[in-house]
Amino acid sequence: MDIQQAFKMSFKSLMASKLRSLLTMLGIIIGVAAVIAIMSIGQGLMNSVNEMFSSLGSNIIQVGLYVRGESNRTVTVDNMYDFVNENQELLCDLSPIVYIQGQVKCGNEVMERPSVSGVSEAYDSLQLLKLSQGRFLQYVDVARKEKVCVVGTYIVDNYLDGEGMGKIIKINGENFTVIGVMEQMGDNTERSEDNQIFIPYTNALQINGTNFVDSYGVNATSKENIAPARLAIEAFLEEKLSGDGFYYVQSLSEMLEEYNKMQNTIVTVLAAIAGISLLVGGIGIMNIMLVSVTERTREIGIRKSLGAKRRDIRLQFIIEAASTSAIGGVVGIVLGTVVGMAAGVLMNTTITPTLSPIILSFGISVGIGIIFGYLPANKAAKLNPIDALRYD
Repeated sequence: MDIQQAFKMSFKSLMASKLRSLLTMLGIIIGVAAVIAIMSIGQGLMNSVNEMFSSLGSNIIQVGLYVRGESNRTVTVDNMYDFVNENQELLCDLSPIVYIQGQVKCGNEVMERPSVSGVSEAYDSLQLLKLSQGRFLQYVDVARKEKVCVVGTYIVDNYLDGEGMGKIIKINGENFTVIGVMEQMGDNTERSEDNQIFIPYTNALQINGTNFVDSYGVNATSKENIAPARLAIEAFLEEKLSGDGFYYVQSLSEMLEEYNKMQNTIVTVLAAIAGISLLVGGIGIMNIMLVSVTERTREIGIRKSLGAKRRDIRLQFIIEAASTSAIGGVVGIVLGTVVGMAAGVLMNTTITPTLSPIILSFGISVGIGIIFGYLPANKAAKLNPIDALRYD
């Protein structure tokens, strides 16, 4: 018997009992669909996060200090600027970052949870910010503690009647004039990056009643310089503070790498759990094929009496099992792709299944059919033709 004839006979056998064939494939369909959907969603989320980090600038290094200004061991803003100026081959675009918590009002209306940060004139270069109106903060604004601010589109649309420039925003009782409006960065909702206000960090320190800055952002001059720049900052802080428990230094590229590792681990574990149903599907195929061998015992006896060899019978049943799982794999791939794309629509992100999980899932489904189909096929091949012909 040739392979083509074996496939034809397998297809006829599957079509003879469509419902049973469908139920046999169900485990494979569910397993493959689950694996494809999970891996597609995981990859889509990783791509979305990578794009977000790229928009922030992947060369950013974040520095945090845990030592208060009144301590004998401290790092001042001037210390940080001097250090960056001395290491211009590694670092650029330094900005202190001072977070403000308090009431923010426009007229008599209190704003809902805006993010208010005090930054320097380098912050727009640091974060790759783009403005749709006006300008960003300048050195003179920071040096003179000018009461000016730059706002996001959510604030303009919801509190400033769509006209940001020249409007007054009151932060903890102090009036700040809007001099710039950023381009939309998120989905323009309350919890997005568009609900932000930036003021000179010198004003933010004054509002907070302190001279101590505990957070900085700085750019490495290139991706290749991220690691040496981080080591240089750590050495500087170690010398100033005499203990790594008093500071942290982390680059966005490192954060992204850690996130991708964690995401890959989660997706792999979920895909493995979903893959258990492939094993269940394989057991289902084996059971149905054993039943099929019993039902077709006389057919096997007739074929053997007409000259069919053991390998011909074995090949026929293995191909039938592999065809069943392969068709189930194809249906599962289509279903998993549809589920993944639907999930992308619901999560407002682009999810496109990649080729590698599709090929892997299909290959596994065919392999399961061959492996679990071998036992029934071997049982059929070993049947005695005389006993098979007598079987009722």
